[in-house]
Amino acid sequence: MGVCIDGAGLSIPDVVAVARGGAPVSLDPGARLRIQRAAAYVDTLLRRERPVYGVTTGFGRFADVVISPDDSAALQRNLLLSHASGVGELLPDEVVRAVLLLRANALACGYSGARAEVVDTLIAMLNQGVHPQVPSQGSVGSSGDLAPLAHTMLVVIGEGMARYAGEALPGAEAMARAGIPVVALRAKEGLALINGTQVMTAIGSLAVHDVWVLARAADVAAAMTTEALRGTTSAFDPRVQAVRPHPGQAASARNLLRLMEGSSIRESHRDCPKVQDAYSLRCAPQVHGAARDAIEYARRAVEREMNSATDNPLVFPEDGDVISGGNFHGEPVAMAMDFLGIAASELASISERRTERMVNPQLSGLPPFLTEHGGLNSGMMIAQYTAAALVSENKILASPAVVDSIPTSGNQEDHVSMGTIAARKARQIAVNVANVLSIEIMCAAQGIDFLAPLEPGAGALAAHGAVRARVPHLDHDRVLASDIARIRELIQDEALLCAVEQAVGRLE
Repeated sequence: MGVCIDGAGLSIPDVVAVARGGAPVSLDPGARLRIQRAAAYVDTLLRRERPVYGVTTGFGRFADVVISPDDSAALQRNLLLSHASGVGELLPDEVVRAVLLLRANALACGYSGARAEVVDTLIAMLNQGVHPQVPSQGSVGSSGDLAPLAHTMLVVIGEGMARYAGEALPGAEAMARAGIPVVALRAKEGLALINGTQVMTAIGSLAVHDVWVLARAADVAAAMTTEALRGTTSAFDPRVQAVRPHPGQAASARNLLRLMEGSSIRESHRDCPKVQDAYSLRCAPQVHGAARDAIEYARRAVEREMNSATDNPLVFPEDGDVISGGNFHGEPVAMAMDFLGIAASELASISERRTERMVNPQLSGLPPFLTEHGGLNSGMMIAQYTAAALVSENKILASPAVVDSIPTSGNQEDHVSMGTIAARKARQIAVNVANVLSIEIMCAAQGIDFLAPLEPGAGALAAHGAVRARVPHLDHDRVLASDIARIRELIQDEALLCAVEQAVGRLE
């Protein structure tokens, strides 16, 4: 199923479908008309005597340098060439695809002044699989993502490098092989292509999707661990949540109850003298729930941004006006990405504490480090070390990027967002969290094995079965990195959630 862009209705699932699933993209006819009207209005600006930023003037600190209409095309080309100054590892193809989609959608709003031909070219690159090679570092998040967007758009004009059919090629050759004509830029079009927040928003949209998957997987992990540690479900009672009505907390508690419903493990210790569990079990809804609420905030911010006109100046052909503003400033996305990173870090932090309780015989009631042959075997001792290392790494990564600012462009651009740094950090944190949860689930499955023939609730049992289909019980020491990787794949491809939901219905 394809995605039709109109500048207003794009969603994170749409971005994932295009970026990762290769869904075809098309342009809404109404959006095409808006684009054409704005482009026609830009042509009239060239005939005005009054300077218009980025159309008849230079950029940034050079905004007071007037450019003749005869040089407008060279101005736009030079903009892309000069701004392609990024460094560092290349962005993955899935991120670049998201960037192309979001930039096309921003132009489809009809306030940028680029021709429909430019948008058609971006769409063709997506549909034909031409993926510019884009260094990941160099954006300060205002005026938008100038450096990485410039690298992306170089290929549109036949410059730069791109991957096509699995091969890295010069941009012009990649476009020729794909049968896509390169674009000769006109007035305003270079600026319209690079002056925006699409790189941070692209990375952010994929990160929001990934962290939302992890939030539900965290509920599964907590349920499995609560079963392995013979914990109680009392703290998940709906009445407890009702008197502190945070929506994420209530949803997480409902998930935990459903996952553990029908547990014979729970029934076996219902009348035991222990009255409450440690915080990492008892407060799972509160911690997971706060993370869920933060993810929802980030989702709303990102989806609002991806359907916005974010370049400068903006043209309003119906009003006969062009306005220099600040919609390129990445502050809304930067704050959302820092918050997302903090939320994801907390999912890992509490998960690692649950893992520690399972491997520690003084806390678990299970064999030390979850091995029957301790001493000769170390069991899952070092897996907990790895989880601890990742949690500590996340503590560094979760430090907010948005609170920093370094002036650029001769102090004309004197406050910047660092939003792309925030988004890149959130993406890395999500990878770390997936590994931490994988370690917890691996340990929980082992702990549940030791309680047989007692069985966990239906949802936890389904999760246990999905794990055991890929990773056998640990009888004797083996390389655990492979086990962790297989469980991480189970989480990330949503096979774990699918198995659970087949047993208990859709998780919230």
